[in-house]
Amino acid sequence: MYLTDRSAPVQAGTDRRRRRGPAPKVAPVVLALGAVSLITDVSSEMVTAVLPLYLVTTLGFSPLGFGTLDGVYNGVSALVQLTGGHLADRVRGHKLLAGLGYGLSALCKPLLLFAGSLGTFGTVLALDRTGKGLRTAPRDAMISLSTPAGNEGRAFGVHRAMDTTGAMLGPLAAFLILRAAADGYDAVFGVSACVAALGVVVLVLFVPGGQQGTGRRQGPHVEEAGLTYEPEGTGAADARDGKPPVNVREVLALLRLPRLRALAGCAALLGLTTVSDAFVYLLLQRRAGVGEEWFTLLPLGTAVVFLLLAVPVGALADRVGRRTVFLTGHVGLLSAYALLLWAPHAPLLAPVVLALHGTFYAATDGVLPAALAGLVPEHLRASGLAIVGTSQALARFCCSLAFGAAWTAWGDGPALAGSAVGLLCCAAVAGVVLRPTGGTR
Repeated sequence: MYLTDRSAPVQAGTDRRRRRGPAPKVAPVVLALGAVSLITDVSSEMVTAVLPLYLVTTLGFSPLGFGTLDGVYNGVSALVQLTGGHLADRVRGHKLLAGLGYGLSALCKPLLLFAGSLGTFGTVLALDRTGKGLRTAPRDAMISLSTPAGNEGRAFGVHRAMDTTGAMLGPLAAFLILRAAADGYDAVFGVSACVAALGVVVLVLFVPGGQQGTGRRQGPHVEEAGLTYEPEGTGAADARDGKPPVNVREVLALLRLPRLRALAGCAALLGLTTVSDAFVYLLLQRRAGVGEEWFTLLPLGTAVVFLLLAVPVGALADRVGRRTVFLTGHVGLLSAYALLLWAPHAPLLAPVVLALHGTFYAATDGVLPAALAGLVPEHLRASGLAIVGTSQALARFCCSLAFGAAWTAWGDGPALAGSAVGLLCCAAVAGVVLRPTGGTR
């Protein structure tokens, strides 16, 4: 009876798809959001590239002080992601929430010109990361909802590749500005503010509004948890138009999904031992003897590798399984830690570590949200992404604080050794917890 009732709509949908031709593997909204992320990342990475050296050498912050700021930079967005994801689902305003997030971050960039103490820097960075927290889940939800089933890894790979192009251009721009301008750091912060404003303009003009869905059925874990969702155009979907689309109880019900709990738990566990990018570059600068004038180019190495691998690794994850690729990325990060610890004077230390660092991001940054596509109903997609993203970001916040304190107390070597041992243990646990079950990959 179930199949008989559904056969006509399915046939009609199939006929429509045949007339239109096959759906593109990468939707136009993904490319538009990729352009926004590219521009915004030019702005963000200009600041990120100079901030560690500026705070530690120019303002004289200790590793603990810098670790606190770095923790704020990574942790505040985690506290806001749940709010951003829930509001985007509740008002069906993914573009609206993403725009507010991008706009808030753009407004914070010129405030860096007036920050000269730990407190003021912490406040400005907290506001900037609040913007990131608001925009991340709605943006990723738009990517997921506009992508055909089975191609999520490729779509997120394309977006992350465009995003990483900005991450590659940002440090290069900062390097050139520092060499050309008398007040180099102020010039970097000022130009960054202008570029961030351009990103907001592109979002408003070129990213379509509304909440797009693929209309695909959800996986067995979703149905078991009682979170089924009818595609747009059915009676169930139409009935929801007169009600608030999402309430807090529905969001909390997502925690009954076993695979979502496993992903969130493992993302947090691995995040506890993932040393932040800024610390990796500081370690590399000290152990490889990189001159301060070249420091801003270190993120460029990570970005180039990420850019080259994001799309092929995302497509590979669609084929061989996202768990395998995700865990392999952490093995690459562990290898980078080992080289920093035991081969500090190797002639090729810097390029090899940066290559492994970029590979880690290519294998994890887009693969994790892609893994959620078949687990979370479409009307709760932003909330589900926010739950996993929040767990990971909060864990990295704790890692930054702990790593900065350990560096201050015992030195960079013991701090990194502890992180390496912890990452090895956490990756082993995640490999067991995320083992494939019931057709998941």
